[in-house]
Amino acid sequence: MNLRSLDLNLLVVLDALLDEAHVSRAADRLGLSQPAASAALQRCRHLFRDELLERGRGTMRLTSRAEALRAPLKSLLASMMELIGPPEIPLTEIRQVLRITMADYPALFVIAQLQRELQPSAPGIDLVIQSWHGGDAARSALVDGTADLAVSVFTAPDDDLHREELLTEHYVVVMRAGHPAAEAFDLNAWLSYPHILVSGRGDTTTPLDAELSRFGLSRRVGLVVPNFQMVPSLLQDSDMIAMLPSRATPSGGSLVSFLPPIPVPGFQLHMAWHRRRAKDAALQHVARILGALLR
Repeated sequence: MNLRSLDLNLLVVLDALLDEAHVSRAADRLGLSQPAASAALQRCRHLFRDELLERGRGTMRLTSRAEALRAPLKSLLASMMELIGPPEIPLTEIRQVLRITMADYPALFVIAQLQRELQPSAPGIDLVIQSWHGGDAARSALVDGTADLAVSVFTAPDDDLHREELLTEHYVVVMRAGHPAAEAFDLNAWLSYPHILVSGRGDTTTPLDAELSRFGLSRRVGLVVPNFQMVPSLLQDSDMIAMLPSRATPSGGSLVSFLPPIPVPGFQLHMAWHRRRAKDAALQHVARILGALLR
């Protein structure tokens, strides 16, 4: 390939097309006309010898080649921006959308305050809070660029990600006040009632179940829900039991909590972003505020 013939602006358009999987939205994002974005897509198809975006039922989807291009393309563009050294834009003048992946815990406790702190310092930063589907999915989203910032449990260091520890959490067992198991709470009482499990992926087991099996024990998971917000009302109106992070346990007299009757490891909550975003002023500003709120 003759690099002198390559229009680097084409790669910027391609990045938007792969993010949006929609020609009109990509055009709007870049301030282009829809015909100009369509023409750029055709040139990208010729350049990469691939359809990149294929039509489905009322939508478009990325080809396998396009999926493979996403992460290296974002890294390349970030490296180019670092090389060129764009002029710094004051935070108050930045216009940018940031996508943050996190569970409703801890989002419930920090998003409103984060938004309040952004209003005077960076009012042009718009936030998209994405559903949380586990640490592996969060990592993949940061690498391929479908998320900009993630608050999750990242169990091991990662060369691609910058990771900061925010807090260490422990679990408590929660049930309604007056629950039969609360009178003499122990291991047998804990396992005698169906449990509520919170999983964004719809998992029906957790490492706790593997730990119980080591002792020849098991529990019944009677309900799996996608977020923590649903749990309190479900506990109040039933004899189900849940094991929740201590900070996600509602205060008040309608629910009671106990330490688990067997040792249950806690977890460290992290904030992470891809290393290619180290000089993204908007992201770093949001990360500083979010980190301070969560710590």
